[in-house]
Amino acid sequence: MLRWVNVPNLFTLLRLFLAPVVIQAILDGKHLAALAVFAGAAATDVIDGAAARHFRMSTQAGAYLDPIADKCLLSGVYLALAVAGIVPWWLVAIIFGRDLYIVLGVATVMLLTSVRRFPPSMWGKASTFAQIVTAVAWMARDAFQVPVLDLFARFMLWPCAALTIVSGMHYTWRGVRMARAH
Repeated sequence: MLRWVNVPNLFTLLRLFLAPVVIQAILDGKHLAALAVFAGAAATDVIDGAAARHFRMSTQAGAYLDPIADKCLLSGVYLALAVAGIVPWWLVAIIFGRDLYIVLGVATVMLLTSVRRFPPSMWGKASTFAQIVTAVAWMARDAFQVPVLDLFARFMLWPCAALTIVSGMHYTWRGVRMARAH
């Protein structure tokens, strides 16, 4: 029997499978559908973590799959939003640049030290939250065509970009500290 198969991990897999559905809806201009599927996918993130903790069903597979599902969903959504001309490419470059930078930093620390655990930081979580709110704002703006949503979506570009950059800097600081400690 597969030991990693449990309800929380199935919710994580569902989020992974919903990512291309959201992306296609954005590219097809089906903004309300994209928003609804994205909300469902985001709900699976809350459910899988809560279920894993509450029922003590955390697995190593889940620890790896969860951030992969999150990155596939958010990165895919931002790429689709930029391709569709909805969000500016500079924001996507900041988000992708930070993620690539973190992956390279983790690879370097793993290569040079025995460190193998890289838990998310408060700044990383704040950045992810801002990215989610920003993506929802832009999808909602196009789904509902309400002027106040346009203002909010445009405003959210800046805290999203700032928190993404700050979290990248914080991960750098933390990575250097980890490397020096080992």
